[in-house]
Amino acid sequence: MRHIAIIGSGPAGYYTAEAAQKQFGDNVRVDIFDMLPVPYGLIRTGVAPDHQSIKGVSRRYEKTALTENVRFVGNIRIGEAVSVDDLRELYDAVVIATGAPVDRDLGIEGEDLANAFGSAAFVGWYNGHPQFAGLDPDLSGTTAVVIGMGNVALDVARILAKTPDEFAGSDIVAHALETLRSSNIERIVLLGRRGPHQIMMTPKELGELAELERAAPHVDTDDLPDEAEDAILEPGLRKSVGLLRQFAATPEHIRAEKRVAIEFAFQAQPVALRGDGKVEAVEIERTELVKGRAVGTGKTERLRADIVISCIGYRTAPIPGVPFDERAGRFANDDGRILPGLYAVGWAKRGPSGTIGTNKPDGFNIIEKIGEDFDAGVIGKGRKAGREGFDALAAERELDYVTFRDWKKIEEAETAAAREGSPREKFVDIEAMIKAVN
Repeated sequence: MRHIAIIGSGPAGYYTAEAAQKQFGDNVRVDIFDMLPVPYGLIRTGVAPDHQSIKGVSRRYEKTALTENVRFVGNIRIGEAVSVDDLRELYDAVVIATGAPVDRDLGIEGEDLANAFGSAAFVGWYNGHPQFAGLDPDLSGTTAVVIGMGNVALDVARILAKTPDEFAGSDIVAHALETLRSSNIERIVLLGRRGPHQIMMTPKELGELAELERAAPHVDTDDLPDEAEDAILEPGLRKSVGLLRQFAATPEHIRAEKRVAIEFAFQAQPVALRGDGKVEAVEIERTELVKGRAVGTGKTERLRADIVISCIGYRTAPIPGVPFDERAGRFANDDGRILPGLYAVGWAKRGPSGTIGTNKPDGFNIIEKIGEDFDAGVIGKGRKAGREGFDALAAERELDYVTFRDWKKIEEAETAAAREGSPREKFVDIEAMIKAVN
């Protein structure tokens, strides 16, 4: 029997478990560990609450989770209660699939001011992640600045712009919905250091801005390159830039009918956040593009900001005892191999790139490598205790873990507590989750 431990129960973790089943059949036992009592990682706490169709991929993971040779082991912090070395002693292969849950720093003065947040924290707040449920952003001001030109920045802007009624059918948590209900935000500025041809926004997400009830996207025609230059862009980006052109062509009187303006500010990089204890402005420097890179011009100005959310990317969180590449913000690995018997997959391996679906071939690829290492005798030379060994360790250390059957009780309680039209009302603290199990 081959014993595999996977750290992280998001897409990368479950695709890897699925691949292990297909590669090794009944001759494998897979334990999937997570620090939370609930599975699915960013599907639960990262995907926007109004994108329920994307969250539907969890049904595929559930199919894997309900098989006998895959087990969910929730509410266990690897690196604290249990070390990676503990797992390496018990399992033939240990795969780190923790994603990239930590915000990249802006690296500028003032980013620690109150009401300035990274997107991991802010998205975690409206998605009910226990770590960020108590964030309490202040939306009493009128201007929000969202730093970044990717889909996460679009998610944040869209959530800030929506009316309460537009969240019907979503699973946004109650505390966030209540805060947004009393929001005074009237201006949302999307700040990007490069130009329209360098945005990382996909057409579907960008197009949603044109469908909002009380908000309208604003693009200055002067910020757009000559339309003939769009021809060199790849099709998806060309379509996105086409949407920016449509936004710019919208008559002013139509935009004026909407209470909230979502403004695109290109070639403007933040150099400092200003304020007395709480953020009040973003100091920006105008940039010019030199061979596709943003280079500061020295021309600065201040942009009012009552709240700032930085959406400039993520880093993997280090785990004690695991080699880490600080510069890249991920585990040090050679195409997924970290050390003999220790592997990385998904964002923990390659950094925050690609879509949810990108993790599927990544998971199958790492299982192929594990198979090669079994065949070469790099791993699997001695009999490992696997699942039974971990249960003995958990009993010895008095660790209470949550199984998938327990998770289904949590899910049932969340579904029962849902407001009308919502699929669930998430528990936002671990104690409440455990109480639902018991």
